[in-house]
Amino acid sequence: MHRFAADDGEEIRVQVGGSGPPVVLLHEWASSHRVWAPIAHRLEECFTVYRWDARGHFGHGDAHAPIRNPVTLDRMADDLRDLLGHFALDRPTVIGHSMGALTLWAYIGRYGCGALGRIGVIDQSPRLITDEEWKLGIYGDWTPARDAAFIRWMRSDFVGAVLSLIANGLNLPARQRYETAHPSIERLRTYFGMLDSRPLIEVWPTLSHADLRPALFAITVPALLVYGDQSNFYAPPTGPWVRDAIREAELIVYEGADHSPHVAQPERFAVDVRRFVTGVA
Repeated sequence: MHRFAADDGEEIRVQVGGSGPPVVLLHEWASSHRVWAPIAHRLEECFTVYRWDARGHFGHGDAHAPIRNPVTLDRMADDLRDLLGHFALDRPTVIGHSMGALTLWAYIGRYGCGALGRIGVIDQSPRLITDEEWKLGIYGDWTPARDAAFIRWMRSDFVGAVLSLIANGLNLPARQRYETAHPSIERLRTYFGMLDSRPLIEVWPTLSHADLRPALFAITVPALLVYGDQSNFYAPPTGPWVRDAIREAELIVYEGADHSPHVAQPERFAVDVRRFVTGVA
């Protein structure tokens, strides 16, 4: 595990492994570098893989110093800039899932694509809040009022709010597991209960209220898009919309996959990434 100081002094932790061209993996909200382990082990045969714990995010049981500075989407985009500079990465491939994709798009909106070689996005919309003209956010009907209610719920019952967010969306099997108290739901309940919820709640409004659609039109490097056709949060037209907004983008839809298609099918995802980065099937 490596550590570096962001430009505001906050310590950022990064797991580094493998050898070869650099690949940076950015995890989702309320997660950590550990979620990438099954994929990283496969990619490290060909690449040097960098997996961070985003600011305010740590795996359960990990010792960490208190967060001293604000946790926001823009600040995480600056942290990504600092990571690329600290390790002197030469045009890396940067892949983000969910919040990680928002972080990558926010970085591009702030700094452009000049330091990037390729990018990857996993099952994410560029705008979470919906309105009369934008229906590709969370569930297709995540209004500002609904978002505000979710934030209030998190402050009073973080675990219950997050489990409900995951379960009561567009993925029917997830809802059925939730309603029957499936062991996988109970494992999630235990995991979320071990997290420090304060920075996760702090960063949420900066994620949900961001509109990163303009950043997509500014992308000048090749992009790989991987979406699940049974995403918990985003309707099937989301992936094609993102593809059409980016100058050079390839969209792959994993059938039967939810919001985390790379977790459900790590071997397939690793193969897709290797082919995308190297051009070799």
